[in-house]
Amino acid sequence: MSRIGKSPVTIPAGVTVEVANGIITVKGKNGQLTQEFSDVTVTVEGDQVQVERSSDHKDQRAKHGLYRSLINNMIIGVTEGFTKSLELVGVGYRASNQGQKLDLALGFSHNIVLEIAPEVTLETISEKGKNPIVKLTSFDKQLLGQVAAKIRGFRKPEPYKGKGVKFVGEVLRRKAGKSA
Repeated sequence: MSRIGKSPVTIPAGVTVEVANGIITVKGKNGQLTQEFSDVTVTVEGDQVQVERSSDHKDQRAKHGLYRSLINNMIIGVTEGFTKSLELVGVGYRASNQGQKLDLALGFSHNIVLEIAPEVTLETISEKGKNPIVKLTSFDKQLLGQVAAKIRGFRKPEPYKGKGVKFVGEVLRRKAGKSA
């Protein structure tokens, strides 16, 4: 039995969870999220959501913990939300935003302009003497991770000096470089 899958998800006050036709809908103060599910049964009993499987088939075992984690992330998202921060390390690397348009200067011959999804809140922090930080906030964990990975993919951190776009707190594997 999946350790993660068998533990119930507690529904906090102010959140409604509805299950119908293989789709679970979670509504809260930050927004509304929906997720399709298959091979498992999801039941709402009082203030708890329980995910159960009918057999020990490989597909059902695999999806048991997955759907429990997805439901948990949906509930956390509509109550608290998620935040990811990216740091731009490098000389001349800059970030600015106008509404939902992110403008990145990452050492290329042109600036990169990226239109961010409306579900993601964008904030850029530029302080003198510190690396620019792009702060992303959303109630949808999957979309937030996808947008953050897209921004990081424009210039991944290189292993010698660590220049590039990295997550705040990310530990990079560094190489020694040329030895004299």
